[in-house]
Amino acid sequence: MLNIEKYGAVDIGSNAIRLLVVTVIEQEGKDTIFKKTSLVRVPIRLGAEVFLEGKISDNSANRMIDTMMAFRLLMKTHNINRFRACATSAMREASNGRELAETIEAKTGLSINIIDGNDEAAIIASTDLKNLIQDDKVFLYVDVGGGSTELTVFANGANVSSQSFKLGTVRMLEGLVDDCVWEEMEAWIKNETKDFKGVSMIGSGGNINTIFKKSGKKLGKPLSYFYLSSYYELIKSLTFEERITELDMNPDRADVVVPATRIYLSAMKWSRAKSMFVPKIGLSDGIVRSLYNEKVAAELEVR
Repeated sequence: MLNIEKYGAVDIGSNAIRLLVVTVIEQEGKDTIFKKTSLVRVPIRLGAEVFLEGKISDNSANRMIDTMMAFRLLMKTHNINRFRACATSAMREASNGRELAETIEAKTGLSINIIDGNDEAAIIASTDLKNLIQDDKVFLYVDVGGGSTELTVFANGANVSSQSFKLGTVRMLEGLVDDCVWEEMEAWIKNETKDFKGVSMIGSGGNINTIFKKSGKKLGKPLSYFYLSSYYELIKSLTFEERITELDMNPDRADVVVPATRIYLSAMKWSRAKSMFVPKIGLSDGIVRSLYNEKVAAELEVR
Protein backbone atom coordinates (compact mmCIF):
# COMPACT_ATOMS: atom_id res chain seq x y z
CA MET A 1 0.00 0.00 0.00
CA LEU A 2 1.42 3.35 -1.07
CA ASN A 3 0.70 6.75 0.44
CA ILE A 4 1.30 9.42 -2.21
CA GLU A 5 1.35 13.18 -1.58
CA LYS A 6 2.67 16.19 -3.43
CA TYR A 7 4.79 18.85 -1.76
CA GLY A 8 5.58 22.35 -3.01
CA ALA A 9 8.67 24.40 -2.15
CA VAL A 10 9.43 27.97 -3.21
CA ASP A 11 12.98 29.33 -2.99
CA ILE A 12 13.07 33.12 -3.30
CA GLY A 13 16.72 33.88 -4.01
CA SER A 14 18.75 36.89 -5.06
CA ASN A 15 18.99 35.76 -8.68
CA ALA A 16 15.74 33.86 -9.27
CA ILE A 17 12.55 32.47 -7.72
CA ARG A 18 11.92 28.72 -8.03
CA LEU A 19 8.95 26.45 -7.47
CA LEU A 20 9.79 22.77 -6.94
CA VAL A 21 7.02 20.18 -6.91
CA VAL A 22 7.95 16.81 -5.40
CA THR A 23 5.87 13.63 -5.29
CA VAL A 24 6.45 11.93 -1.92
CA ILE A 25 5.78 8.17 -2.04
CA GLU A 26 5.64 6.30 1.27
CA GLN A 27 6.06 2.51 1.14
CA GLU A 28 5.45 0.29 4.12
CA GLY A 29 8.72 -1.18 5.33
CA LYS A 30 10.80 0.69 2.73
CA ASP A 31 12.46 4.09 2.35
CA THR A 32 10.25 6.99 1.28
CA ILE A 33 10.75 8.06 -2.33
CA PHE A 34 11.09 11.78 -3.19
CA LYS A 35 10.44 12.21 -6.92
CA LYS A 36 10.93 15.65 -8.46
CA THR A 37 7.84 16.28 -10.56
CA SER A 38 8.23 19.87 -11.75
CA LEU A 39 10.63 22.81 -11.45
CA VAL A 40 9.71 26.32 -12.55
CA ARG A 41 12.31 29.09 -12.42
CA VAL A 42 11.57 32.81 -12.88
CA PRO A 43 14.66 35.07 -13.18
CA ILE A 44 13.64 38.03 -11.03
CA ARG A 45 17.02 39.37 -9.92
CA LEU A 46 16.03 40.92 -6.61
CA GLY A 47 19.61 41.18 -5.37
CA ALA A 48 20.72 43.60 -8.09
CA GLU A 49 18.53 46.40 -6.73
CA VAL A 50 18.45 45.41 -3.05
CA PHE A 51 22.22 45.30 -2.68
CA LEU A 52 22.51 48.66 -4.46
CA GLU A 53 19.41 50.57 -3.35
CA GLY A 54 18.46 48.73 -0.16
CA LYS A 55 14.91 47.95 -1.27
CA ILE A 56 12.83 46.03 -3.80
CA SER A 57 11.45 48.26 -6.56
CA ASP A 58 7.75 48.50 -7.37
CA ASN A 59 8.35 46.76 -10.70
CA SER A 60 10.09 43.78 -9.08
CA ALA A 61 7.49 43.68 -6.31
CA ASN A 62 4.71 43.43 -8.89
CA ARG A 63 6.60 40.70 -10.75
CA MET A 64 6.99 38.81 -7.48
CA ILE A 65 3.27 39.09 -6.74
CA ASP A 66 2.43 37.82 -10.26
CA THR A 67 4.95 34.98 -9.89
CA MET A 68 3.59 33.86 -6.53
CA MET A 69 0.04 34.05 -7.90
CA ALA A 70 1.11 31.84 -10.81
CA PHE A 71 2.83 29.44 -8.40
CA ARG A 72 -0.36 29.26 -6.32
CA LEU A 73 -2.36 28.24 -9.40
CA LEU A 74 0.30 25.71 -10.43
CA MET A 75 0.24 24.15 -6.97
CA LYS A 76 -3.54 24.01 -7.11
CA THR A 77 -3.45 22.10 -10.40
CA HIS A 78 -0.78 19.77 -8.97
CA ASN A 79 -2.99 19.10 -5.92
CA ILE A 80 -0.23 20.08 -3.51
CA ASN A 81 -0.72 18.69 0.02
CA ARG A 82 2.00 20.64 1.83
CA PHE A 83 3.82 23.85 0.93
CA ARG A 84 6.43 26.29 2.22
CA ALA A 85 8.18 29.34 0.75
CA CYS A 86 11.55 30.59 2.00
CA ALA A 87 13.35 33.81 1.06
CA THR A 88 17.07 34.40 1.54
CA SER A 89 19.49 37.34 1.53
CA ALA A 90 17.78 39.71 -0.94
CA MET A 91 14.43 39.86 0.87
CA ARG A 92 16.18 39.65 4.23
CA GLU A 93 18.23 42.78 3.50
CA ALA A 94 15.51 44.73 1.69
CA SER A 95 14.04 47.51 3.82
CA ASN A 96 10.60 46.62 2.42
CA GLY A 97 11.14 42.84 2.40
CA ARG A 98 8.78 41.98 5.26
CA GLU A 99 6.19 44.47 4.05
CA LEU A 100 6.25 42.85 0.60
CA ALA A 101 5.95 39.39 2.17
CA GLU A 102 2.80 40.56 3.96
CA THR A 103 1.39 42.02 0.72
CA ILE A 104 2.05 38.77 -1.14
CA GLU A 105 0.33 36.76 1.57
CA ALA A 106 -2.68 39.10 1.52
CA LYS A 107 -3.01 38.84 -2.28
CA THR A 108 -2.09 35.19 -2.86
CA GLY A 109 -2.62 33.45 0.49
CA LEU A 110 0.99 32.21 0.39
CA SER A 111 3.12 32.90 3.47
CA ILE A 112 6.84 33.61 3.01
CA ASN A 113 9.46 32.71 5.62
CA ILE A 114 12.46 35.06 5.50
CA ILE A 115 15.41 33.00 6.77
CA ASP A 116 19.04 33.68 7.64
CA GLY A 117 22.15 31.88 6.39
CA ASN A 118 22.28 29.44 9.29
CA ASP A 119 18.63 28.46 8.74
CA GLU A 120 19.38 27.96 5.04
CA ALA A 121 22.35 25.68 5.78
CA ALA A 122 20.28 23.66 8.28
CA ILE A 123 17.42 23.20 5.81
CA ILE A 124 19.77 22.01 3.06
CA ALA A 125 21.48 19.63 5.51
CA SER A 126 18.14 17.84 6.01
CA THR A 127 18.23 16.55 2.41
CA ASP A 128 19.80 13.40 0.97
CA LEU A 129 23.12 15.18 1.43
CA LYS A 130 23.73 12.87 4.37
CA ASN A 131 23.72 9.89 2.02
CA LEU A 132 26.71 11.36 0.19
CA ILE A 133 28.61 12.25 3.35
CA GLN A 134 30.50 9.14 4.40
CA ASP A 135 31.66 8.61 7.97
CA ASP A 136 35.30 8.13 7.01
CA LYS A 137 35.61 11.24 4.80
CA VAL A 138 35.67 15.01 5.21
CA PHE A 139 33.61 17.33 3.02
CA LEU A 140 33.33 21.08 2.59
CA TYR A 141 29.81 21.89 1.42
CA VAL A 142 29.62 25.13 -0.60
CA ASP A 143 26.30 26.65 -1.66
CA VAL A 144 26.78 29.73 -3.84
CA GLY A 145 23.82 32.07 -4.25
CA GLY A 146 23.28 35.53 -5.61
CA GLY A 147 23.65 37.24 -2.24
CA SER A 148 25.66 34.88 -0.08
CA THR A 149 27.73 31.71 0.11
CA GLU A 150 26.90 29.13 2.78
CA LEU A 151 29.71 26.85 3.97
CA THR A 152 29.53 23.70 6.09
CA VAL A 153 32.29 21.28 7.09
CA PHE A 154 31.23 17.65 7.54
CA ALA A 155 33.53 15.14 9.26
CA ASN A 156 32.82 11.69 10.70
CA GLY A 157 29.35 11.94 9.18
CA ALA A 158 28.45 15.01 11.25
CA ASN A 159 28.23 18.78 10.83
CA VAL A 160 31.42 20.22 12.37
CA SER A 161 30.89 23.92 11.62
CA SER A 162 28.91 26.27 9.38
CA GLN A 163 29.24 29.88 8.30
CA SER A 164 27.50 32.27 5.91
CA PHE A 165 29.37 34.99 4.00
CA LYS A 166 27.98 37.98 2.09
CA LEU A 167 29.80 36.79 -1.00
CA GLY A 168 27.36 36.11 -3.82
CA THR A 169 27.31 36.29 -7.60
CA VAL A 170 24.94 39.25 -7.90
CA ARG A 171 26.87 41.21 -5.27
CA MET A 172 30.09 40.54 -7.20
CA LEU A 173 28.60 41.66 -10.51
CA GLU A 174 27.54 44.91 -8.86
CA GLY A 175 31.02 45.43 -7.36
CA LEU A 176 29.70 45.19 -3.80
CA VAL A 177 32.13 42.65 -2.33
CA ASP A 178 35.14 44.05 -0.46
CA ASP A 179 38.46 42.22 -0.34
CA CYS A 180 37.98 41.75 3.39
CA VAL A 181 35.02 39.39 2.74
CA TRP A 182 37.20 37.20 0.55
CA GLU A 183 39.89 37.27 3.22
CA GLU A 184 37.41 36.32 5.95
CA MET A 185 36.12 33.38 3.94
CA GLU A 186 39.64 32.22 3.09
CA ALA A 187 40.67 32.36 6.75
CA TRP A 188 37.54 30.47 7.84
CA ILE A 189 37.96 27.67 5.29
CA LYS A 190 41.66 27.24 6.02
CA ASN A 191 41.09 27.22 9.78
CA GLU A 192 38.15 24.79 9.69
CA THR A 193 39.85 22.32 7.33
CA LYS A 194 43.47 22.55 8.49
CA ASP A 195 43.26 19.49 10.75
CA PHE A 196 41.81 17.25 8.04
CA LYS A 197 43.47 15.44 5.15
CA GLY A 198 41.85 14.57 1.84
CA VAL A 199 39.00 17.09 1.98
CA SER A 200 36.47 16.77 -0.86
CA MET A 201 33.99 19.47 -1.81
CA ILE A 202 30.24 19.34 -2.41
CA GLY A 203 28.94 22.10 -4.66
CA SER A 204 25.38 23.40 -4.65
CA GLY A 205 23.58 26.09 -6.63
CA GLY A 206 22.26 26.72 -10.12
CA ASN A 207 25.64 27.68 -11.55
CA ILE A 208 27.53 24.56 -10.53
CA ASN A 209 24.55 22.45 -11.68
CA THR A 210 24.85 24.09 -15.10
CA ILE A 211 28.61 23.47 -15.23
CA PHE A 212 28.15 19.85 -14.17
CA LYS A 213 25.51 19.26 -16.82
CA LYS A 214 27.77 20.66 -19.54
CA SER A 215 30.68 18.50 -18.33
CA GLY A 216 28.89 15.34 -19.46
CA LYS A 217 29.81 13.61 -16.19
CA LYS A 218 27.49 10.95 -14.83
CA LEU A 219 25.60 11.83 -11.65
CA GLY A 220 27.70 10.82 -8.67
CA LYS A 221 31.03 11.40 -10.44
CA PRO A 222 33.02 14.43 -9.22
CA LEU A 223 34.40 17.39 -11.13
CA SER A 224 38.16 17.82 -10.78
CA TYR A 225 39.89 21.06 -9.80
CA PHE A 226 41.68 20.93 -13.17
CA TYR A 227 38.37 20.68 -15.08
CA LEU A 228 36.77 23.56 -13.17
CA SER A 229 39.88 25.69 -13.58
CA SER A 230 39.93 25.07 -17.33
CA TYR A 231 36.22 25.84 -17.60
CA TYR A 232 36.75 29.08 -15.68
CA GLU A 233 39.42 30.19 -18.15
CA LEU A 234 37.06 29.33 -21.02
CA ILE A 235 34.08 31.33 -19.77
CA LYS A 236 36.31 34.29 -18.83
CA SER A 237 37.67 34.35 -22.38
CA LEU A 238 34.16 34.62 -23.87
CA THR A 239 31.91 37.66 -23.90
CA PHE A 240 28.47 37.62 -22.29
CA GLU A 241 26.94 37.25 -25.74
CA GLU A 242 29.29 34.38 -26.67
CA ARG A 243 28.39 32.45 -23.51
CA ILE A 244 24.75 32.66 -24.60
CA THR A 245 25.31 31.69 -28.24
CA GLU A 246 28.32 29.35 -28.04
CA LEU A 247 27.73 27.70 -24.66
CA ASP A 248 23.92 27.77 -24.91
CA MET A 249 23.45 29.54 -21.56
CA ASN A 250 20.39 31.49 -20.50
CA PRO A 251 21.04 35.26 -20.31
CA ASP A 252 20.46 35.31 -16.54
CA ARG A 253 23.05 32.52 -16.15
CA ALA A 254 25.67 33.77 -18.61
CA ASP A 255 26.84 36.62 -16.37
CA VAL A 256 26.65 35.09 -12.86
CA VAL A 257 28.41 31.85 -13.87
CA VAL A 258 31.80 33.62 -13.94
CA PRO A 259 31.83 34.93 -10.34
CA ALA A 260 30.22 31.69 -9.15
CA THR A 261 33.01 29.59 -10.66
CA ARG A 262 35.58 31.85 -9.04
CA ILE A 263 33.99 31.23 -5.62
CA TYR A 264 33.96 27.44 -6.08
CA LEU A 265 37.56 27.41 -7.30
CA SER A 266 38.68 29.57 -4.39
CA ALA A 267 36.97 27.28 -1.88
CA MET A 268 38.62 24.23 -3.47
CA LYS A 269 42.04 25.89 -3.35
CA TRP A 270 41.73 27.01 0.29
CA SER A 271 40.44 23.62 1.46
CA ARG A 272 42.98 21.74 -0.70
CA ALA A 273 40.11 19.82 -2.30
CA LYS A 274 40.99 18.11 -5.57
CA SER A 275 37.45 17.12 -6.51
CA MET A 276 33.89 18.38 -6.13
CA PHE A 277 30.67 16.37 -6.06
CA VAL A 278 27.50 17.99 -7.45
CA PRO A 279 24.42 16.18 -6.07
CA LYS A 280 21.95 18.76 -7.43
CA ILE A 281 20.52 19.41 -3.99
CA GLY A 282 19.46 22.86 -2.86
CA LEU A 283 17.19 24.87 -0.61
CA SER A 284 13.99 23.72 -2.35
CA ASP A 285 14.90 20.07 -1.74
CA GLY A 286 15.60 20.88 1.90
CA ILE A 287 12.24 22.61 2.30
CA VAL A 288 10.44 19.50 1.02
CA ARG A 289 12.42 17.22 3.32
CA SER A 290 11.76 19.52 6.30
CA LEU A 291 8.02 19.47 5.58
CA TYR A 292 8.09 15.69 5.42
CA ASN A 293 10.10 15.38 8.64
CA GLU A 294 7.59 17.65 10.40
CA LYS A 295 4.72 15.49 9.16
CA VAL A 296 6.40 12.31 10.43
CA ALA A 297 7.15 13.91 13.79
CA ALA A 298 3.54 15.07 14.15
CA GLU A 299 2.25 11.57 13.40
CA LEU A 300 4.56 10.09 16.05
CA GLU A 301 3.28 12.61 18.61
CA VAL A 302 -0.33 11.66 17.85
CA ARG A 303 0.43 7.99 18.38
